[in-house]
Amino acid sequence: MLLCASFSHAATLSETLAETLAETLAETLAASAPDADPEAIAQAVRASACAVLKLGAKPPKRLAVVDYSRASVDRRLWIFDLHAKRLLFSEYVAHGRGSGDNFARAFSNLEGSLQSSLGLFVTAETYLGAHGRSLRLDGLEPGINDQARARAIVLHGADYVNPRLGKMQGRIGRSHGCPAVRQEVVDQVIDSLKGGQMLYAYYLDRDDPGAKTLPFGGKVGASQSALMRCEIPDSRF
Repeated sequence: MLLCASFSHAATLSETLAETLAETLAETLAASAPDADPEAIAQAVRASACAVLKLGAKPPKRLAVVDYSRASVDRRLWIFDLHAKRLLFSEYVAHGRGSGDNFARAFSNLEGSLQSSLGLFVTAETYLGAHGRSLRLDGLEPGINDQARARAIVLHGADYVNPRLGKMQGRIGRSHGCPAVRQEVVDQVIDSLKGGQMLYAYYLDRDDPGAKTLPFGGKVGASQSALMRCEIPDSRF
């Protein structure tokens, strides 16, 4: 019943109770993915619960967490089944070429930046495009990732997301800002996430743990994600 309380009925809960339940869920998910940063998972769960509580978003069945603090040659995408409270995928994922080389250092919401965006996204429809079957993402955080659809930031497969290539050149290939995954798993990943699931892109500056890089070059002391802190006005889709 924890998941139901945390997500399905979040709109009827107090923020304090929802936060407590989200913390418990995050601990369970983190235990199923010991290679992931528990803080990244905790932020993802809190942001998702807030989107349900404050925005009236549909409670997700799946939650993806991308940790852009990690090197591109490492697995840094985890997808969780929130009903079973278990890990489904641990995968490689590309960042935008404008964000950095092996490590992503800069993030943006701007068209033409070729940078990845941070924060919480909700997944939408699939389509066939230049990269084959792809999954559209809608950013839920104003000024942080809400231009994702206009920028065509989507989840797709790419040959350059290849760990062997990463070993040869010191990084996997980079996208134009999209979270691209291996071609071998793209269909399974899309099928697990399509149609109203959630994806959270996390980043911690290891050189300055108290700061997060903002799209316009400034810094804040807490986090890129207003939803993670539940600091967003009540709204409804």
